[in-house]
Amino acid sequence: MNFIDLRVAKPLLNALEDLEYVYPTPIQQKCFRRITSGADVVGIAKTGTGKTLAYLLPILSQLEYSNQKNPRVLILVPTRELVVQVCEEAEKISKYKSVRIKGVFGGVNINTQKDYVFDEGADILVGTPGRLYDIAVTGVIRFSNVKKIVIDEVDEMLSLGFRPQIEQIFEMLPNKRQHLMFSSSLSENVEEFIKSYFNSPEKIEVDLESTPVEKIKQTFFPVQNFNTKIEFLKVLLSQKDEFIKNLIFVADKRQADLVFDKLSSEFEDLGIIHSNKSQNYRFNTIKNFEKRKIRSLIATDVVARGLDFSDISHVINFSVPENASDYIHRIGRTARAGKTGTSILMYAPYEEKYFEEIKKIAGENTKEESFPQGIPKIDSLLEFEKPAFTHKQITKAPDISKGGGAFHEKRNINTKQKRKRRK
Repeated sequence: MNFIDLRVAKPLLNALEDLEYVYPTPIQQKCFRRITSGADVVGIAKTGTGKTLAYLLPILSQLEYSNQKNPRVLILVPTRELVVQVCEEAEKISKYKSVRIKGVFGGVNINTQKDYVFDEGADILVGTPGRLYDIAVTGVIRFSNVKKIVIDEVDEMLSLGFRPQIEQIFEMLPNKRQHLMFSSSLSENVEEFIKSYFNSPEKIEVDLESTPVEKIKQTFFPVQNFNTKIEFLKVLLSQKDEFIKNLIFVADKRQADLVFDKLSSEFEDLGIIHSNKSQNYRFNTIKNFEKRKIRSLIATDVVARGLDFSDISHVINFSVPENASDYIHRIGRTARAGKTGTSILMYAPYEEKYFEEIKKIAGENTKEESFPQGIPKIDSLLEFEKPAFTHKQITKAPDISKGGGAFHEKRNINTKQKRKRRK
């Protein structure tokens, strides 16, 4: 099946042809007619399966020209980077249509964004939940004309604590509306959210067996600690002919900074993104990574969630994710568009319990290796790697049998002794 078979609108077909898109992905095929029929839809698919186009194509196919100021479509995403990416994708696909697409997110002046949205109006408004709500309560825009609302990467938004803002936005919407939700997984929180707001939704899930996991060569290495991982990573990144474009995942922004500080003097083509970096810095870093000016990018799961990078040769799991599903999400950044890819995971002793869960879902194309010889092993541990001492280990209850009894017993003995002296 191609996009013509789906009956995609002619202006969109022309844009797809310019982009050299011919065949829709499974999630795009399954979602298109259900969304255009007006049904509520919940799409479950991994990163790299074309979820963004799965909702943009049917929405843009039905969106007619209008000069009204207020948006008719709301798209909620968890991060600023995803706002930009969705807007860029929508702009490319609507190249031959008169559609106003605007994006808003936190971290920049809200008054500037209010003017930006109000001056020209917006047919499709993409934003992070907090900033969308903050702008809406000022009265600059109203959601009374919204016909469709899309919640993308909903599992990530709920885990980040955005549910209150999403619910507040829902209260501003008209009763008659279409709900579209896309997620990488269907957790209990997501299921509960669906029951609260969706009207008999159709769940569309692509065959998980057809995801890129089996096309990825996965290798697991035991590494004794953080500093030894750094030495191992130096050796890997030194192999420039093999490690061409690398995405390095770490546990949090603190570890991201540590890794970057230890490697940046040796590798000039190294980049980093996390939520503490300025907006312009992050955008420029992502752009330079795509242009190959940066060969290796250090990222946290939260910031990299949903970002679509092309031609990743290696995904390096410097830190083991606590949720096994995040591992599949990470390695799915490579082996796209029919290509193969490589994933390397380093696990320290304190990460073994998470690693055991990953092995259960990693598929068959995996291999456990011994730590390579010739790489220095560093004995020193960082604070978070040291065994944790519990309160029970530090403090012990007094032994009453050796302590002469309880306090009130001692007080009675002292009183008796004083009475004897008086006599």
